[in-house]
Amino acid sequence: MPTHELYANEPGDSPWQVPAAGAARFSWEYADGRDRLLALYQKGKDKQWDGRTRIDWDLEVDPYDALGTPDEAMSLYGTPYWDKLSRRDKGELRRHYASWQFSQFLHGEQGAMICAARIVESVPDLDAKFYSATQTMDEARHAEIYGRFLHEKMGLVYPINDNLQSLLGDTLRDSRWDMPYLGMQVLIEGLALAAFGMIRDTTDKPLPKQILTYVMQDEARHVAFGRMALRDYYRQLTDAELREREEFVIEGCYLMRDRLRGVEVLENFGIPKAEAEALSERSEFLRLFRKLLFSRIVPCVKDIGLWGERLQRAYVDMGVLELGDSDLDLLMAQDEELAERLDAERFAAEERERVAEVETAIESGAAED
Repeated sequence: MPTHELYANEPGDSPWQVPAAGAARFSWEYADGRDRLLALYQKGKDKQWDGRTRIDWDLEVDPYDALGTPDEAMSLYGTPYWDKLSRRDKGELRRHYASWQFSQFLHGEQGAMICAARIVESVPDLDAKFYSATQTMDEARHAEIYGRFLHEKMGLVYPINDNLQSLLGDTLRDSRWDMPYLGMQVLIEGLALAAFGMIRDTTDKPLPKQILTYVMQDEARHVAFGRMALRDYYRQLTDAELREREEFVIEGCYLMRDRLRGVEVLENFGIPKAEAEALSERSEFLRLFRKLLFSRIVPCVKDIGLWGERLQRAYVDMGVLELGDSDLDLLMAQDEELAERLDAERFAAEERERVAEVETAIESGAAED
């Protein structure tokens, strides 16, 4: 079924056209490169995988409880609106929330694919072009997987959130070659990683857990790539140039903070927009969720050298400044380990099934004799 027929709301113009800015840069130096970045490029090649075979698409998904979301996590919980919902209505609300969330993941992955391709075009160093080429393939795979999940398992898609679309547009319109790194690798990918991780670590549903675990294994490399490239480059910038990037980060973080409220879902259940926004702001669970979303962004911003006074004040206002001391390397290592552990568990289970089938066949043949 065409995606257009699954949208909960009108998605707007398609294709969405963002005017390109900046120059395409060629490098004629083919024998040089940073060892760390070339090692990441090699890892990017080694870790390519096929979403059709690595993920068990035969796993059943109940679209009305796709993530095992508890009642307390719903922004309507504890309000008169919640009390009026039937059991069927609550299931439909869960379906819309999960579809809305995974739809934003899907749109973000397409944005990441386009930004990675833009980095290939505009970054001056060939080692960075090499790695960005592998990331472009990664993001294509992620968009394929999220799209398949929404089409086959949920049957519902939401348009791109206005704030995410705004940040994507700002990132792509900027002519400076480092801005796709900053907007995508640090802000959008960092927030997505935190959101993926929170769902991965709390859901008891095997298919979304598989998807998120494997996608996060790739995303850990992408954020590492952005950190390496920007940390090296930002050491060379003037204070004025760094402040310009910090302003972009501040604006982007406020946009991303307001991205994952799901107001569009509540509007589709008949709640006026202003009231839906107020309900979302009052949700204790959502406030905690939004704060934790910055667990990957803040330490990365600090690590690459953007830590001016105005940026720190903005993070105080958002209540996330203390996240700057998080151990980003440890979080990334855990993302890698969880994917490898999931693979090992799945392969062990498949091996046990094969052994059992062989033993059954042997026993059956012996009985016939």
